[in-house]
Amino acid sequence: MTLENPKSHRFGLVLAPGFSHLAMAMAIEPLFIANWIARRKLFRWSTLSTDGFAVTASSGIQTPVDYPLGTTEHFDVVLVLASFDARSATTDSRLLKWLRWAERTGAEVGAIETGSEILAAAGMMEDHTVPVHWYNIEGMRERYPGMNVTDTLYSLSARRPVSAGASATLDMMAAIIGRTAGQELANEVSQHLLLQKRQGNSRQQTLDVKDPSAAKRDPVARASQIMASTIDEPKSCANIAAMVGVSERHLQRLFQQQLGSGMSQIYHMLRMERAHQLVQQTDLTITEIAVACGFSSLEVFSRTYRKAFEVSPSRDRRQSVDSSVFRRTNSKNSSST
Repeated sequence: MTLENPKSHRFGLVLAPGFSHLAMAMAIEPLFIANWIARRKLFRWSTLSTDGFAVTASSGIQTPVDYPLGTTEHFDVVLVLASFDARSATTDSRLLKWLRWAERTGAEVGAIETGSEILAAAGMMEDHTVPVHWYNIEGMRERYPGMNVTDTLYSLSARRPVSAGASATLDMMAAIIGRTAGQELANEVSQHLLLQKRQGNSRQQTLDVKDPSAAKRDPVARASQIMASTIDEPKSCANIAAMVGVSERHLQRLFQQQLGSGMSQIYHMLRMERAHQLVQQTDLTITEIAVACGFSSLEVFSRTYRKAFEVSPSRDRRQSVDSSVFRRTNSKNSSST
């Protein structure tokens, strides 16, 4: 590689405890490839932590950093990397203060995955589009009801680059390279990464995403939408079938054919998914969560939650590596209400 470019675009990657190594690689590798293709250092990057000491990633690997937050280094872009247990970092006053300072010095301050929650705690996400990973959307909306939370991939609006996480980070970094060093170079980087170009406003491809027009014609999709929108006040299967306009027997048969489970099992899964998100990602009381998920009593909710996740809801209030995991399977779930 050729001599250092004094006008390199400088990135500061702030690593919060429990950050994802994958996210760090996806942020850095496109920049490295851009430099390699251009044969000069168009981009430089440094890693930071609050105290300058190594940070433990979600994988358990201790990751050394280049600087503490007190460094005099200035950056063009600062990205906060967080994954599990980001809420712990939202109380780090030194971190929040430094992020606001970085923006005052002219940096674009953004986030990858749950790093957006740290920016929200710093009061830096008002009036900004906030793409959030699909599994954290419910929690983010509950904790920060004034934010424009979306299920899109990434956003570069108003000097606030935000990625929902995972592969969307590659798309965002390619877009940043394109606007900084030209779209031709960004296209070459994408080709080397075998990356299919996706726009930031593309929706995340989850199991629930369907073509809206097709969903109107598909009784299972329509019934699933009704279930998802009535979690707090569950309806009977017969009632849902009537709303869809087919017989309950026919709808049950379609659910088995398409999803491999009956309506009650799918409904229960959706309610437990919502419960798991609210338990781990919000400060709502267990009683409030039970009501929000349509359970008849706190006792029934606690018993059902423990059966599904092998831990009581009161002992499962952190979204950490060691906490319970929700999986879209009915093997342990029942249709208790």
